[in-house]
Amino acid sequence: MSDRDKVKSLILLSSLVMIFASARAEPKPPQDLENKQQELERVEDAAMQSRGRKHALESEVAELSHSRESLNQELLEATNKLRQMEHRASEIEARLETLVDREKIIMQSLDARRSVIAEILVILQRMGRRPPPALLTRPQDILESLRAALALETILPPMRAEARALQNDLTELLRLRESMQNENEKLTDEKTLLKSQSIQLAKMIASRQENLLSAQTQLKAEAERAQALAQRATSLKDLILRMENESDAGRRAALAARQSDAAQARLTEDQRRMAREAPFQDLTRLAPAIPFSELKAKLPLPAAGMIAKRFGSPDGNGGKEKGVSIATRANGIVTAPCDGWIAFSGPYRSYGQLLIINAGDGYYVVLAGMSRSNVNVGQFVLAGEPVASMGDGAAQTAATIAIGASTPILYVEFRKDGASIDPGPWWAKSDSRKVGG
Repeated sequence: MSDRDKVKSLILLSSLVMIFASARAEPKPPQDLENKQQELERVEDAAMQSRGRKHALESEVAELSHSRESLNQELLEATNKLRQMEHRASEIEARLETLVDREKIIMQSLDARRSVIAEILVILQRMGRRPPPALLTRPQDILESLRAALALETILPPMRAEARALQNDLTELLRLRESMQNENEKLTDEKTLLKSQSIQLAKMIASRQENLLSAQTQLKAEAERAQALAQRATSLKDLILRMENESDAGRRAALAARQSDAAQARLTEDQRRMAREAPFQDLTRLAPAIPFSELKAKLPLPAAGMIAKRFGSPDGNGGKEKGVSIATRANGIVTAPCDGWIAFSGPYRSYGQLLIINAGDGYYVVLAGMSRSNVNVGQFVLAGEPVASMGDGAAQTAATIAIGASTPILYVEFRKDGASIDPGPWWAKSDSRKVGG
């Protein structure tokens, strides 16, 4: 046997020995397998916990969404109820004013005929106390009787007419005063309900704001920042630019508006059509359902009252009005006419309390002349949501001075890309007849 064959035999023998030894050895589970198994169990546990947290978060989000919808629903319903009460109280006051004017006319008519009525009553009293004398007793009395008879022939016909007119006027006067008493009682009841509803709404607004304000220190800093910017701003356009460039809350509001514009641009035609049919239906929305330009003939007036000045009318200084002035009730509620983000909230020059709502797509709604605002910069508000309240008319704002009004005046201005525009096309039909532009 050659050396080469010997080597092959040795290699073969050693291989057989190793195989035999391996077969005789007792098998043990590898340690890394146990580690992997434990790791897999930990991953599965974590996955189950993650799924549980996910479901809990989904339930919490759904609950918060439902809570927000309920709160918004209650808030809007309370606001609508208050607005209806304000309308009814205004109608009652208008009817009372008409009744008072009618009463004055009747009293003036009675005063003008006072001398004629007095003369008639004197003659009737004289005839009642002194009946006609006997013809043969005293001749001088016959002449006096003849003269009285001749006088009565000319005075009795107009006296009858005056008596009838007097009866009609007195009857109308009594009816008017009874109606005035009834209307005053209704007005008293309405004012009591109005006060109660105002208190309830104020509590709801306070609750809403308390839920929204999680960082009081930051809010205070933002409010101070807004006031500093307002003092430096030279115009509404400048104020808006400063708020969006130099205020964190203003920047967030502007960014949210731009993101909303982009999201609306991605809507399909069917989605856009459905949103146009009911733009204010979803009370959990956190952005406008459709662009502001598509809301024409859909927006409600922000306050109950009469139009004192219209868009485009002479402003008394050689120019034209850039907005609409509404004579409101004392302490009347002011609502947001559209969805949007608050770009500014606070006093501004002679405007009184000023609110600027960023409605998206370059549109802004300006509300001025209020005594108190209920919202903060950066906050998203729904159309119809209460955002401010009027004063009692004692404070002199730019609008009240321009009109010379003793009642509170709410100034409303629509702006597009920095210029004022006619708000007329946007008001709902029932309100557009009141405003007329």
